Amino acid sequence: MFGEQIKSLRMCKGLNQVEMAKIFGVTKQSVSNWENENIMPSIDMLIKIAKFFGVSTDYILGLSEKHALNTEGLSELQIAHIQTLIDDILKK
Repeated sequence: MFGEQIKSLRMCKGLNQVEMAKIFGVTKQSVSNWENENIMPSIDMLIKIAKFFGVSTDYILGLSEKHALNTEGLSELQIAHIQTLIDDILKK
């Protein structure tokens, strides 16, 4: 589950493994190993990954299906507009 989440998040950002490795200061092989679930990142790295992608560590680990959006820096009105868009999409 973890590997699938990492790969999906990476691809949604339009990153390849080399680009992601550069962002986190690791090798491409490390990213590949995470995605193939050969190894797990350290707790510190897991937190960095979660913050970068704007999700919880529980989401990455497959313990929660809730995908949080980072609304930091947005006004209450902007957040309300985003919520309206989400509500409209869910109705369809």
